[in-house]
Amino acid sequence: MFKTMSTTYQPKKRKRAKTHGFRKRSSSESGKKILKARRQKGRKRIAL
Repeated sequence: MFKTMSTTYQPKKRKRAKTHGFRKRSSSESGKKILKARRQKGRKRIAL
């Protein structure tokens, strides 16, 4: 009668880095803007 919820998030370090990593951010114009904004804010880590 009641269905249990399926687990949806299976973290993978490689996939995360490929999607949100520094090289991915640096490769696009909008990504460069994100990095720039994070540098201006003074983030210790600008990308994964």
